[in-house]
Amino acid sequence: MKSDRGAALALISAAVLGLFLANSPVGPTLLSVLDLHIGPSSIGLDLSVEHWIKDLFLAIFFLVAGLELKYELRLGVLSKPATALVPTLAALGGVLVPALIYAAFNLGTETIKGWPIPTATDIAFALGVLAIFGRGLPKEARIFLLALAIFDDLIAILIIAIFFTTGLQVQWLLVAAVTVAALMWSERLSKAPHLLIRTVAFVAVWYAVLQSGIHPTIAGVAVGLAIPAKRAHSLMSKIQPATNTFILPLFAFSAVAIVLPEFTSVSAAFIGITLALPIGKTLGIALFAIVANAVAKEDAKLRLAGMDFVALGAIAGVGFTVSLLMAQLAFADKPQILAEATIAVVIGSLVSMAFGAIIAQRRGKHYQRLARNS
Repeated sequence: MKSDRGAALALISAAVLGLFLANSPVGPTLLSVLDLHIGPSSIGLDLSVEHWIKDLFLAIFFLVAGLELKYELRLGVLSKPATALVPTLAALGGVLVPALIYAAFNLGTETIKGWPIPTATDIAFALGVLAIFGRGLPKEARIFLLALAIFDDLIAILIIAIFFTTGLQVQWLLVAAVTVAALMWSERLSKAPHLLIRTVAFVAVWYAVLQSGIHPTIAGVAVGLAIPAKRAHSLMSKIQPATNTFILPLFAFSAVAIVLPEFTSVSAAFIGITLALPIGKTLGIALFAIVANAVAKEDAKLRLAGMDFVALGAIAGVGFTVSLLMAQLAFADKPQILAEATIAVVIGSLVSMAFGAIIAQRRGKHYQRLARNS
């Protein structure tokens, strides 16, 4: 389960199972279990099973994202500004164009607050699709997609922090900041029990961020960024199998475990998401990447053709995990719209996956033919 392919297969299998069971005879029981509240209310932890999954378990996934971001920015593919130029601009295009497409259908309505939903890219799923269908593509393809997805997640984190924060409690935010600072200081001590300190710090920061009113997944990113880059990669490799095997599939299962709505008519949110993920992400990423790569200096150019960027842009339209989270945050008070948005994320992601897989496979065979003929 350290492989990208395994993570993608587990994620889609869990989502399919969740949707099937929710609409089967055991559906009411399953939904009641997900709505079951567990935890002491006296300290603000009376959360439903679904919220424990979304708030705590998904924070661990974002911890891995934070560790990966720290490593890549300091020691990896993003450590050189030249290398980061094209995927950074492509990530901006992959956020702006889907948001504009969604807004075109929802401007002036109450569903406009769902504009961030189609802007996200699922790192695990996207890399899994590339690993399965992109054999033969230049190594720059994975570097570009990884960097793009990391920057995309960083933008998603900022969106969650800014637009989905309610009733901000500054004192709890200060507690989280002090804890992160203490963790950073402890990382300098060579003989400190780092595993214990990191675990305690993660729980403390998560609780403080939860109480602050900011979505607690931000806690995972903050702790991940506090770990030194030289230790981030090894720690990430230890945690990632658990996120790929258990956390991401469990979240996908619970997020897609919805009763299918009656589609006598569809909302503008459904149309916006369904179109923005496959079309908006593909156009935004491909156009911005092609232009950026064309005007970049020689040391910043990627050895990828325009159709390569189209394939990678389509694959990045697999929003899944983060898009489903955005949908839940945007429409938590509107069950019908949430159900439609969830189905739209699944449809849009599957269309993106299919389109990207077909083009990536063809481009891979093209490069394999070139290699044989050279």
